[in-house]
Amino acid sequence: MAFTASIQIKGWQVRKRPIGMRPRIEAVPSVATAPNERWSTDLCRVWSGRDGWTTLALVIDCHTRELLGWHLSRSGKATTAASALEHALISRFGTLGKVTREFLLRSDNGLVFTSRRYTALVRSYGLKQEFITPHCPQQNGMVERVIRTLKEQCIHRQRFDSIQHATRAIGDWISFYNNRRPHQALDMKTPAEAFALAA
Repeated sequence: MAFTASIQIKGWQVRKRPIGMRPRIEAVPSVATAPNERWSTDLCRVWSGRDGWTTLALVIDCHTRELLGWHLSRSGKATTAASALEHALISRFGTLGKVTREFLLRSDNGLVFTSRRYTALVRSYGLKQEFITPHCPQQNGMVERVIRTLKEQCIHRQRFDSIQHATRAIGDWISFYNNRRPHQALDMKTPAEAFALAA
């Protein structure tokens, strides 16, 4: 009782997480047979010098391996993931609106991706969320792998002064990744070339 009273005095709010069924996947890898069939998203942390730890959200097309959307922010909230998703929609479809054909957006079960705000946004654009089995990051392997590559080839090779510096460097690397870096899994084509051939 004393603990509950202490929470009330301090004005803290404790909200119980809703319990319910989420669409799970059964050990299916994060692949797709065509563009815009399945996208995958995740977050990672980036040290940005005087701006401290920042959060990077990424969205990848699981067929072409294109990094369609990304957003670096001081906040690790749903707005960061939402900005990356909206960037991806504009990048792929040229506009921000409901997609003509529903497809899957895969993520882990983090609070950002399961928040009411984010799930409502995903539905409003006509996408269907797909959550990996808890503690099985390999089911989101494509975006996990690109995060590792981004860290090895860009983030860990330099010391960022600020979030602006980090944003420029990450943006340059993503442009290189999409347009100039061949992928063995794509028969040594770049993601942009893979999309052009599949479109």
